[in-house]
Amino acid sequence: MAKTAITVNGCEPSNLFPAMILGSAAAACGDDVFIFFTPGGAPAMVKGELEKIKGKGMPDIVELYEGIRVLGGRMIACELCVGAKDIKPEDLREGVEVTGATSFLGEISDAQITFSF
Repeated sequence: MAKTAITVNGCEPSNLFPAMILGSAAAACGDDVFIFFTPGGAPAMVKGELEKIKGKGMPDIVELYEGIRVLGGRMIACELCVGAKDIKPEDLREGVEVTGATSFLGEISDAQITFSF
């Protein structure tokens, strides 16, 4: 099984749609998917924020998120977001883990595919 690692560096649709679309495709192909939200991207993982994201002709981003999770993909918010962005772990969507960059890098050290948006 391949491992796909995706880093999300912002909350704009141009950061989120590619990450979710490629993450969804990788999960559907059977890959282990790890999506890491840096402090710049972590606000998108606050409850209710994905629901505000729309893109003309784009799939529903909440459905992409849920599909990745159902297929075993992991959503990880950088622990720095807790202090830097005043985001509390309980503010995050269901299924979002909070961990440090070092732990994330350890998890993906053998990733065959990496993306950053």
